[in-house]
Amino acid sequence: MKKRKVFVTGIDGQDGSYLTELLLKKGYDVYGMVRRVALEDPEHHLWRIKHLLKDVTIYPASLESYPSIFNVVEKIKPQECYHLAAQSFVSYSFEDEFSTINTNINGTHYVLSALKEKVPQCRVYFAASSEMFGNAKETPQNEFTPFHPRSPYGISKVAGFDLTRNYREAYGMFACNGICFNHESPRRGFEFVTRKISYAAAEIKMGLTKKLHLGNLEAKRDWGFAGDYVEAMWMMLQQDKPDDYVIATGETHSVREFVELAFGFAGLDWKKHVVVDKAFYRPAEVHLLMGDYSKARKKLGWKPKVGFRDLVRMMVDSDIKRIKDRRK
Repeated sequence: MKKRKVFVTGIDGQDGSYLTELLLKKGYDVYGMVRRVALEDPEHHLWRIKHLLKDVTIYPASLESYPSIFNVVEKIKPQECYHLAAQSFVSYSFEDEFSTINTNINGTHYVLSALKEKVPQCRVYFAASSEMFGNAKETPQNEFTPFHPRSPYGISKVAGFDLTRNYREAYGMFACNGICFNHESPRRGFEFVTRKISYAAAEIKMGLTKKLHLGNLEAKRDWGFAGDYVEAMWMMLQQDKPDDYVIATGETHSVREFVELAFGFAGLDWKKHVVVDKAFYRPAEVHLLMGDYSKARKKLGWKPKVGFRDLVRMMVDSDIKRIKDRRK
């Protein structure tokens, strides 16, 4: 029997790496898309999937170029597509809103259009985001909560969500939106606050630095483990009918709580090392996000496995090991 072909944009990202591991275990033939610069400097850009490169096929393409995406889709003709690639760092989206909006909205449109033209039967997943809720009028947020994004990134994800839903409703495509709340791991980018915290705790523990500058410590998020969330992505495309789902833990924790735990696991007093710096505050702050994943639990049979404390410990332990291994 032929293996099912799957196309993963952003395969070299946090979610892409965990999803690829899952898909390979399930017997898929995995094809990934990365920016050309990633192939020119694989040590820096492909570190998350270094152990997977022998088992996957990688194509260079750009979310800003419809022809490049169209050509890749034409070559692969996948049965499933997971569109994960995006400019996904919220703070950066304020610094370069034009690039964020152009890349994220047009890129999603290009992927959907190419699939419609070449393989309309392909099942497609779009990585939506809890940042779409922004200044939400209700807590917790579910699939019916109105969107009120507070960043160019959030705005671009709302547009991607609507494009995906429209391709489902207008063209009959099997297109699903996964409204994922914050999901972290030892593979999280160093620019994200959780990894910034876990790595700083490890560096201070190892005597490499002394201070960590952070913004709003009172911001609250629903943090889960990326390895759990990619299972939900896969489950969505195995259903009889396409739909949209909130993927979350149903718990909320502040940045302060994350800091306390991370530094505690490293045997440190966070108050001696953390500096609140107004320079790291967002122009428009999102104070509280918490998801209601009851629909995913009932329809997909999905629930998170890794709890908040275990997630923080996993990240700190991994970063301490990373530093120790680098010293060898």
